[in-house]
Amino acid sequence: MGERISDHVGDRPDGRVTWQKSSFSGSDESQNCVEMAGVDGVIKLRESEDPDRVITIPVERLRAFILGVKAGEFDHLAH
Repeated sequence: MGERISDHVGDRPDGRVTWQKSSFSGSDESQNCVEMAGVDGVIKLRESEDPDRVITIPVERLRAFILGVKAGEFDHLAH
């Protein structure tokens, strides 16, 4: 379960988080996707269809996970 936050905590002078989605998600704003934001030295992840539920992960742990995905360690979960 993720941490519940608003978009008003973050890295910009106005206090708002800048969320980014993958270009592979398409350009249609109605498409659901995973979004990421860098805030205070950590990465926040959320599902666009449930934006109040946020997972926070240190950059190093996300980097390790991405390297594992690239190496095929999680391929069995996508079948």
